[in-house]
Amino acid sequence: MLQLFCDSMSHYITILDDIEMYEQQKPFVMRDYILMSSFLNIFLYKGISQNLFNIQDITSSSYSLFRSCRTLLMVLYRRDCRRSFAPAGHWLIGDLKTSSFFNELKKGRKIYSILIQEIPHIVSHETRVRLFRKYVSREKFALGVHELHDNENFMPPIITIRRNRIIEDGYTYVSELPLKRFKGVIRVKFINEQGLDEAGIDQDGVFKEFLEETIKRVFDPSLNLFRTTDEQRLYSSPSSHIQENHLNLFEFVGRILGKAVYEGIVVYVPFASFFLSQLLGQTQELLYSSMDELPSLDNELYRNLTSVKHHEGDVSDLDLTFSVVDNHLGELTTHDLIPGGRVISVTNQNKINYVHLMAHYVMHTQIKAQTAAFIKGFKYVINPEWLSLFSTPELQKLISGDNAPIDLLDLRRTTQYYGGFHDSHRVILWLWEVLQKDFTEKERSLFLKFVTSCSKPPLLGFAYLEPPFSIRCVQVADDEDFGDTLVSVIRGFFTIRKKDPNLRLPSASTCFNLLKLPNYQKKSILRDKLRYAISSNTGFELS
Repeated sequence: MLQLFCDSMSHYITILDDIEMYEQQKPFVMRDYILMSSFLNIFLYKGISQNLFNIQDITSSSYSLFRSCRTLLMVLYRRDCRRSFAPAGHWLIGDLKTSSFFNELKKGRKIYSILIQEIPHIVSHETRVRLFRKYVSREKFALGVHELHDNENFMPPIITIRRNRIIEDGYTYVSELPLKRFKGVIRVKFINEQGLDEAGIDQDGVFKEFLEETIKRVFDPSLNLFRTTDEQRLYSSPSSHIQENHLNLFEFVGRILGKAVYEGIVVYVPFASFFLSQLLGQTQELLYSSMDELPSLDNELYRNLTSVKHHEGDVSDLDLTFSVVDNHLGELTTHDLIPGGRVISVTNQNKINYVHLMAHYVMHTQIKAQTAAFIKGFKYVINPEWLSLFSTPELQKLISGDNAPIDLLDLRRTTQYYGGFHDSHRVILWLWEVLQKDFTEKERSLFLKFVTSCSKPPLLGFAYLEPPFSIRCVQVADDEDFGDTLVSVIRGFFTIRKKDPNLRLPSASTCFNLLKLPNYQKKSILRDKLRYAISSNTGFELS
């Protein structure tokens, strides 16, 4: 009876729209879904941990029960991820909220491996991110491309990038690099607009700038590789074919973003939920509902299709057919949703099929090739099995950082100082006081974006920020700044000012996560100058 209920309920929830589930709440109310998911969560956890399911034998009755219960649980969980109905912490199992689970997993306990594969959400997101980073470190070691100071035989490739042709040069080099070398350290040398070499080859920072600049340009909607929804979320552009070799470019973009995630470099790239579902492979599952995720692309179309579904009269009066007309650059093209669809009318008997086919077309069919190329590039770097640890909102956090407020104590604890600055320096004490007491949460986010190019902190804290957050005392203008010298460090340490700093603004090298802070004479001046600088919406250029 439990298996029959789970199978029936899985199909039922799949075809429920938001009006039926969240507003009408018939025949089940929200509390029923909370109770169902809570029971299934505990039932599956206990069953796996006590070895009650014969998971190794797919023909056994216990395995069939396990699959049915798990399917319903995941349908409920993914529905909650899209539009929450459960209270905070609902999906976690009490004794698995801490990192003790991660420690047991590292010991090779089979039971914990099965749990993380089958129902990963019962473990805290932080633990799963740690596990993801562990997978990456283990693979780097296996490939022999781990930290250079532990691997003197590995010579990182050096790629030369012209500033005015970042996408073209990046595409050429990234396409040619073998997978092993792409997953290791890559050095970047920039050529400026005048054709001259920029000073030095980076340790990590300039490669980060290359990633940021490339991502900034390829995701710009004006390039027409990606479009934005009304909520400013990105997805593949249906008209990207106007770009030459657009599918190769999508694969390149996927590799670049995959490399950023692989290295733990946080970049602000907000994707539409349905696009992330495709990246995770959830759309290939039997009970995936395109209609369920349509609001993340086009809320107006979702409302229109929902009104068709709930139309109380004769739907055939609306003169709809199983076809859709696309308008690309003024050219109208009719596409059939089913063979001969343009001459098949939508009726009360087939309207459910129509709304789901329409949703599937706009989110999948018309961008199938572009999305497949992007996913191919992303999974060239990131193992698909690692992605199964995360839901769509969690994958977005993995790419773009945490939504939690910035922990200034954590940031201060991991900050490195140069140019004579130190944690007890008067200017540094002023800085932390200003951030804590004078700045709003929005201004603190702007400050973080000003220094690192991303307004969100890393998922596991600032200890995982690459390169580390740094502050350097500067005495001169950016064009005269050639790094620390013994004299400049002594001046900074003893607050000896070479020039009046009060006319200068703070600046940043986002590629190094470096704040360049003048040695101001008053706290009020520091506060005003910093507030002005972070509000100026500067770009990612290397200082």
